[in-house]
Amino acid sequence: MSKNPDNSHDLFSVRLGKLEKLRSEGVDPFRANWNQTHTSATAKALYKPEKDNEIEVSLAGRITNMNVMGKAMFAKIQDRDGKIQIYAKREELGEEAYFKLRKHDIGDIIGVSGPLFVTKTGEVTVRALKYAIVSKSMRPLPEKWHGLSDADTIYRNRHLDLIVNEESRERFKKRSAIISCIRRFLEERDFMEVETSTLHHIVGGAAARPFVTHFNALDCDFYLRIALELHLKRLLVGGFDRVFEIGRVFRNEGLSRRHNPEFTMLELYQAYTDHRGMMELIHSMVQTICKDVLGTTAITNSEGEEIELGDQWREVSYKQLIIEATEDPDWFSRSKEEKLAATEKLGIQVNPELEDYEVTNNVFEKLVEPNLIQPTFVTHVLKELCPLAKLNEEDPGVLDVFELCINGQEIAPAYSEQNDPFVQKEMFEAQVGEETQNLDHEFLAAMEQGMPPAGGMGIGIDRLIILLTGAANIRDTILFPALRPEKKEETEDRPKEE
Repeated sequence: MSKNPDNSHDLFSVRLGKLEKLRSEGVDPFRANWNQTHTSATAKALYKPEKDNEIEVSLAGRITNMNVMGKAMFAKIQDRDGKIQIYAKREELGEEAYFKLRKHDIGDIIGVSGPLFVTKTGEVTVRALKYAIVSKSMRPLPEKWHGLSDADTIYRNRHLDLIVNEESRERFKKRSAIISCIRRFLEERDFMEVETSTLHHIVGGAAARPFVTHFNALDCDFYLRIALELHLKRLLVGGFDRVFEIGRVFRNEGLSRRHNPEFTMLELYQAYTDHRGMMELIHSMVQTICKDVLGTTAITNSEGEEIELGDQWREVSYKQLIIEATEDPDWFSRSKEEKLAATEKLGIQVNPELEDYEVTNNVFEKLVEPNLIQPTFVTHVLKELCPLAKLNEEDPGVLDVFELCINGQEIAPAYSEQNDPFVQKEMFEAQVGEETQNLDHEFLAAMEQGMPPAGGMGIGIDRLIILLTGAANIRDTILFPALRPEKKEETEDRPKEE
C-alpha cells in the first residue's frame, strides 16, 4: 500500500499514518476475531433497571460519534441491529487504552466489553472495561454523517448507504424478512422449493428480449432466463404438484423507476386448482406478510397515499375497465383505425403499427393501470396477451387469468394454466410466427405426457418490496443494481479534507 502524494491533507494518508503507528506499537489493526456475545439490541433488551446487578456484555461495531470530556468519554458504535452508547473512564479502562481509544477515527470498528448501566438521561450504555481495534477504517464516512442523498453515489456505494442511511438499512432488513415469510407461508401449504437452470437454450416463458451468452463447453449460444415458468411446469408433469422458485431473471430491456433488467421473481404452480385458487393464495400471502413483518395492513406509498391490504380486494374484468376508461361500450367491436382515433382524443400516443389488441392494451397500461391504487384483481385479459393460459369457456377471446394491480402497477399475474398440448402448440406458433425454431419442443413433449390442471402465479419480488416499504425506485430495493461503469480516474479519487 502506498501513500497518495497529491495532497498533504489527504485523509487517506492521515489514516494510513495512524495505521502504521498502530502496527509499530504491536497492535493488529485488522483482527481475525472478536468475542461478540451480544448485539446492540440484545444488550439493551437484557438490561433491567429494576435489578441492581451489572450484566456483562461484549459487543463490536463501527464508531459513529465520539464526545471526549477530559478523563472520560462517550461514544456510539453501530452494529447490525443499530447503535449503542459506550462510556470509558481513564482509571477504569487504563490510561494507555483510554488514550488510544480517544485517537480513533469515526468509522473504525472496535470491540468493547463491560457491564451495562443506564445514564441519567435513561440511555442503556456499556461501561468499557476492555476494548480493541477490530478493523481500521481507511476512508472517512461521507458528508460528516449527514447521510448520502445522491442516487448514483448510493447505488455505487451501497456499503456506505447502509452505514449512514437508517431508512435503507431497514428496507433491506425488511426485504429479507418478507422473502423469509413467503417461504414459510408456501412451505406451510406443502409447496416445495426448487431450483431450475438460469441458462436456457431457447427463450421462453415470457415475451422479452434476452441477454445472450456463449457456452464454450457446448460451443453454442445460451440465454439468461427471462422467466421460470416452463421448467416449473415440467415438474408438474413429473408429479411435483406444488412447486415454487425464487430466482433472478434477466430481461435485456429498459430501465425505469419500476423496471430493472435483472430482478427477482417468485413463480409458483399448484396442481388441481385454477386462477381462482391463486386469488385466495396471493390474498392470504400478502395479509400474512402484513401481519408478520409489517404489523399492519395499511401502508403508505411514496406519494403519501394510504393503501389498505386487509380488506376484500376488488375484482373487475379487463374489458369493463377499458370500457370505463374510454367511455365507449362498443370499444371491442370497433376497428383498429377507430380505436387509434379514439386514443388521440384520450390524449395518449399509440404506435399505429401495433396490432389491434396491443392498441387496447396501451389504453390499459396508460389510462387504467396507473389509477389502480387499491388492490384490484383485473380478470380475463385478451387471449393474445398470454399464450400459456386457459381460454375462458364462455368467451374464448379472453383468458382465465388475473393481474393483481396495486399502487398503479402489476404485482402478480396468475393463470389457469393451459394443459392441452395441442392448444398450447397452436398458441406458441401464433406467438413466434415463422420463427418456429424458437418453439420449446421439449416443453411441448413434456406436456404430451399429461400435465395436470393447475393454477400458476408470478410475483415480482422487487415490486412487492417497493409496495410494502414505500420505496420510490426499484433500485432502492436492489442491493447492487447494474450501473454504467465509472471512468477510471473517477474511481481513483480519494476524499479530501474539507
